[in-house]
Amino acid sequence: MRYAQLCNSDPVRIIVTGGAGFIGSHLCERLTLSGHVVLCVDNFSSGNAANIRHLQQLPNFSLLQHDITSPLDIDSELIINLACPASPVQYQIDPVQTVKTAVHGSINMLELARQTKAVIFQASTSEVYGDPTVHPQREDYWGNVNPIGPRACYDEGKRCAETLFFDYRRQFGLNIKVARIFNTYGPRMLPGDGRVVSSLIVSALRDEPLRIFGDGSQTRSFCYVSDMLDGILALIEAPPTVTGPINLGNPHEVSILELAEQVLRLTGSKSRLVFEPFPENDPRRRRPDTTLAQTTLGWAPKIDLIDGLRETIQFFRGELNGATHHV
Repeated sequence: MRYAQLCNSDPVRIIVTGGAGFIGSHLCERLTLSGHVVLCVDNFSSGNAANIRHLQQLPNFSLLQHDITSPLDIDSELIINLACPASPVQYQIDPVQTVKTAVHGSINMLELARQTKAVIFQASTSEVYGDPTVHPQREDYWGNVNPIGPRACYDEGKRCAETLFFDYRRQFGLNIKVARIFNTYGPRMLPGDGRVVSSLIVSALRDEPLRIFGDGSQTRSFCYVSDMLDGILALIEAPPTVTGPINLGNPHEVSILELAEQVLRLTGSKSRLVFEPFPENDPRRRRPDTTLAQTTLGWAPKIDLIDGLRETIQFFRGELNGATHHV
């Protein structure tokens, strides 16, 4: 695959696993509308068919309902592996299946890339850093993860997936790209996915209590979905020597209490804040050091949190009113 192709009119055959999910559907849309031949692979365990319905009329887009814990044999030039439930509510429903998706699924996609000589991108996660003792988190930090806790199915699954990707590169010379994705938000998040942005917005729009864990002083860094797509594609288009892992996220750090107050202000909600016990192994602080992404990829997020929240609130207003929005 020539690396400028994602930026011009030359079509590339692309498989996007988890393509009906939040980030995956936005990637499918951008790549399809750019003229590439996109196969969306999803088992719909956490994906949403409505996210990609508007693409199914296009001749260069197709959908395959498939679980990547089973092998796949389809020719491609680029594999973007996003398949895995990504929020605690989702990945703790069936933790064994979560590990299988992260590990067996990665092996199957790596074998497909090996067979077809495709470039392969892995969506890793900031959760590989666990509850970090180093702040902000740099790519050379090895993390602080509880390997037997309730979050380990996802955290350790993604860590093992990274191991597999780099072993496949060392052993077989695969052209790999690994991004550690920090909290991302925007339209097409599921109302009940348990992510903090969607949970706060939906509760606020319903004038229901906003649940805050602990005292709300824990921090996160929120990246709007269009910025995340730019970062992912910049890494994919980088030369083969740029493998990652590389942090993709917004370095602006905000407390959960501050986020809740912004949501209340932007929605005009009458909701009140309710404080609940802090979840086991939930990180206290989370902020990416994005120096590597800036210097290597020339990438930095552009969307301000307030502007992104406005777009996301507008989307959820439509969803709660029974409308279908595609942004």
